[in-house]
Amino acid sequence: MKCPNCGKEVSTPNNYNDPPISMWGYFGYEILFALPFVGFILLIIFSVSGTCNKNLRNFARSYFCAMILLIIIVIILAASGVFGAAFGTALNSGR
Repeated sequence: MKCPNCGKEVSTPNNYNDPPISMWGYFGYEILFALPFVGFILLIIFSVSGTCNKNLRNFARSYFCAMILLIIIVIILAASGVFGAAFGTALNSGR
């Protein structure tokens, strides 16, 4: 592609070469990322451009952000005592 101002050849990123991920592909990656240790390692690898597919990289990044948000919510609830109160009443009701 040529620059309209100077006529020099410029390279443009080709955003349309990445094949879309199918529904079963998303399902498989969800299962893969849910694995305890291997999934987390692969999630980090795919998030920091361990793949050439931009769609997979963006999906891994969004899954990683959702996981971080979930961990923050669990920490806040645990610090506020919501889990202790819920489990404490469930354990004490059995007496």
